[in-house]
Amino acid sequence: MRLSNRVLKGLEITLAVIKPDVVSHPHKLKEIQNIILQNGFFFVRSKILQWSRRDAELFYREHKGRFFYNRLVGFMSSGPMSAHILAREDAIGHWRKLMGPTKTFRAKHTAPSSLRAQFGLTDTRNATHGSDSPEKAAQEIAFFFPEFIISDWYSKEEPFYQRHEVEFLSEDCVHIIKSRQNESVR
Repeated sequence: MRLSNRVLKGLEITLAVIKPDVVSHPHKLKEIQNIILQNGFFFVRSKILQWSRRDAELFYREHKGRFFYNRLVGFMSSGPMSAHILAREDAIGHWRKLMGPTKTFRAKHTAPSSLRAQFGLTDTRNATHGSDSPEKAAQEIAFFFPEFIISDWYSKEEPFYQRHEVEFLSEDCVHIIKSRQNESVR
């Protein structure tokens, strides 16, 4: 019996943030989370958090001095947000495509089924954030999930996700390894 030459491509992780304008409407938050699931993503970690202004300033420091900086910092510290580590093949590219263009008006015209077209209100209140590269994903994941060790996840958990030996806990919005249901892997 010959084994298949097909090699499983590894999963990629990315940061996904659902912004305060959506989180303030729980039915919209749930709708976006369902769309994420329908697009083949795993929720590796999830949390609801609220930033202080200082947290927002630190995260967006690369934009300091730009015309939208104060508006963005004020908005991102205005209420709770939902942060997630997502995994799937080409997670960064798929998440960015699912989000759509940054500018909501452009998204409505060029990618009407994107999250930003459906849920975004303005260029600042554009519903979602996502990392744009593996390096940025690692940096942003560390900012939101400082306890999460990427190399540990790849060596200890990613194989279970690869084999779909995980199940989704909707109340926590996270996938857990089936054999570890009673452990705290979340």
